[in-house]
Amino acid sequence: MKRRDLLKSAAAGAFSLWVAPRVIRAQQAGTQKLADKLAVLNAGGANVVAFSAGDGLVLVDSGAPKSGEKLMADLKAFANAKVQTLFNTHYHLDQTANNELFAAQGAKIIAHQNTKEWMETDYWIPSEERYEKARPKSARPADTFLVTGSTKAGNEEIAYGYLRMAHTSGDTYVHFKDSNVIAVGDVASPERDPALDYFTGAWVGGRTDSMDFLLTITNDSTKFVPAYGPVMTRAEFKAERDMMEEVRQRIFDRVRAGEGPKDMLEGGALDGLPRKWKDPYKFLYDAAKGGWAYHDKLGANVV
Repeated sequence: MKRRDLLKSAAAGAFSLWVAPRVIRAQQAGTQKLADKLAVLNAGGANVVAFSAGDGLVLVDSGAPKSGEKLMADLKAFANAKVQTLFNTHYHLDQTANNELFAAQGAKIIAHQNTKEWMETDYWIPSEERYEKARPKSARPADTFLVTGSTKAGNEEIAYGYLRMAHTSGDTYVHFKDSNVIAVGDVASPERDPALDYFTGAWVGGRTDSMDFLLTITNDSTKFVPAYGPVMTRAEFKAERDMMEEVRQRIFDRVRAGEGPKDMLEGGALDGLPRKWKDPYKFLYDAAKGGWAYHDKLGANVV
């Protein structure tokens, strides 16, 4: 059996173990407790991780637009305390819509430096052919980092760091080490199509490299919280990583051959994988753009 066929079979087997429990968990709404003082909350479909440190809350992401009122009510029911620290896993509005709400209450917002720069700048969205206005100053991170950082909340050690070119140019993981829970933003996509913001520098190679790194800092009991969808086990996260590695190999071969997204789609670049894409052309378009941007990583035969 060829290596690629073996990888495909292994990914399919692991992915099948993922499907049934994730469908059940995806139906859950509201607040899901993950540890003694830690929970994931549904904020307009997006996941918000909340940790209660006794005298205050630590959040990862602030939820989607129009979710603030419900999120505040759910937080009050979880732990009646103010938010002291808010991490943003990246700059997208789906994960940062309620930043102003928490900043007004005194929360310190922490994110990667690149996330801050995207939030403070007007930028063009190629897929929608429009500009996105810069976010208000109150919504932007007050504290930024470049590689890694750490903090304490109560007795919980919280480590955070940069995931290079995985989904955007400023992705961040937040690892609640004592609770053994890690928030990974949109670097994992158990339900939605994996997204690659190529115009910020994201590409499929960066995504698989980041997923490999996350596997090195976790263990078999770690819970992975994506930006959207059900909480994942490490085995489920690895199954997605293995699938993305298969995609990476296929796309690299096709970019080297000079194919565009239409050629890839018609040639079956995503056929036979353990999941179906809702918009396969968009994914392949973004992946091809990213592949050409990193052509020097694809092999010596790329001109």
